[in-house]
Amino acid sequence: MAILITGATGFIGRELAPRLAGSHEVVCLSRGGKALERDDAGCVHVRGSFDRFEDLRQLDAYRIDTVIHLAAVTGGCSEEDGLSVNVLGTRRLFRYLLDRGAERFVSASSVAAPGCLGSGFLPERLPIPDEHPCLATDAYGLSKAMAEQVTHYFHRLHPDTRFVNLRLGAVVGADWTPQPVDAGTKLTIPFVRLSHVYVSDIVAGIVRTAEAELPPGVHTWNLVGPDSSCSIPTADMLRSVLGDRAADYDLSYYEQPGHAHKPVFDMRAIADAIGFYPQRSMRAQPASR
Repeated sequence: MAILITGATGFIGRELAPRLAGSHEVVCLSRGGKALERDDAGCVHVRGSFDRFEDLRQLDAYRIDTVIHLAAVTGGCSEEDGLSVNVLGTRRLFRYLLDRGAERFVSASSVAAPGCLGSGFLPERLPIPDEHPCLATDAYGLSKAMAEQVTHYFHRLHPDTRFVNLRLGAVVGADWTPQPVDAGTKLTIPFVRLSHVYVSDIVAGIVRTAEAELPPGVHTWNLVGPDSSCSIPTADMLRSVLGDRAADYDLSYYEQPGHAHKPVFDMRAIADAIGFYPQRSMRAQPASR
């Protein structure tokens, strides 16, 4: 494949680009990248912003059939930046690439899209499904949900295309150590704090998604750690977080054999579709004696 990666010098992108370069032609677009240089892994670097049409024109010389869109303004952004960059900028990027023949788009969405950055967020059900509707009260979560809707719009216009929105959890580096979290731990944004995922699993999931045989359509999948970022069973943690409201939820999923520590976001769809499930546990290890 001929792959464009936006945000290629970011936390995920710098791990992903060399991983893909061994098997594919990779062009990296980022504001902090080098200008028109090829690195040791064989990736071509183009300096520019994905939301600026004049910067996108630098890609005219390259064949691109697959896009991995990682660049964005992140949590805590203003409404102006969230909507102008994450929504309108993504529309501009995808329109440019669709007009040039790209057919597969993998986007880094976020668990913020359902509204998890709001301190009062309550999911409609648990585990939180892949296409949980947007209940966001923050600009970042709203912008990610709206960017997902842009993919639905473009697929309606181009029915042969494949769009994948990966709702990523709180991404951490290889040296991050899970901390003990139990019923007495105060979590200000609990559904995010319980949903860490190592960057190695994110990279593996993106590679699998980019290379998988997928039918045309829009696929929205959660991608968090393989278990909840807590030291006690997930259902017990959820009862602590939800308090009296826990009685409003069916937590029987976590009572099934092997499900006691499953994450608060449902990941059965990505496992069924492409056979991927993250591997590195997010649970704190018991203290050594």
